[in-house]
Amino acid sequence: MTRIAYYRVSTADQSIEAQRVALGGGFDHEFMDEGVSGATQAAKRPGFAKLLEFIRRGDSLHVYAIDRLGRDSIDVQQTVRVLLDKGVAVEVRGLGQISVTGAGGLLLALMAQMAELERERIRERTEAGRAVARASLAATGRTHRGKTSLGRPVEHDAASIAAWRTQNKASIAETARHFGTSESTVKRALRGVTV
Repeated sequence: MTRIAYYRVSTADQSIEAQRVALGGGFDHEFMDEGVSGATQAAKRPGFAKLLEFIRRGDSLHVYAIDRLGRDSIDVQQTVRVLLDKGVAVEVRGLGQISVTGAGGLLLALMAQMAELERERIRERTEAGRAVARASLAATGRTHRGKTSLGRPVEHDAASIAAWRTQNKASIAETARHFGTSESTVKRALRGVTV
C-alpha cells in the first residue's frame, strides 16, 4: 500500500508546510496545488489531476481537511466517490478514514457543507471589509486602515519609470532592477506613457 499526501493552498504566498507538519509526514508520494483557489474543482487542479492519474487500488490518500478535496460539498462527495471506486482509502486529519455510505456518507456530506459555509462566510467578511474601505476612501481619500488605495500601494508612478528608463537608455530588465519591481510592472507602467 502506497501512502500519498495531497496539499493545497489558495495563494502563492501561502505555504503547504503547516499541512505537511499536521499530517505527520512519512508519505511515499506527495502531490500539491499551490496558489490554486478552492473554487476550482478538484479534478481541474494540476496537482490533483496528476494524483488521480497516479493513485491505484490499495493506496491511501491523506489530506489535512475535507475542503482540500473539492470546491463545494458536491465536488467533495464526487471526488471521494471517485477515489473510493478506485479502491483508495481516504484519510482526513482528525476524522480518520471516510466513506460515502451509511454514517460515513452523512458525516462526509456534513463536513463538506460546513467547509462550503465557512468559505462563504470568509467571502462575505472580505467583501464587507472592502465595502468599508471603499466608502472611507471615497469620503476621506484614505481607507479605514489609512491606505491611499484599495490594492497594493503604488511605489513609483508610470511617468517616473518611463523618464528614468529614457534618461538611462535602460532595458526593461534594468529598469525593473532599478525600481525593485517586476518586468511586467515596468511594461504596464510604460504603456501609453510618452516622455
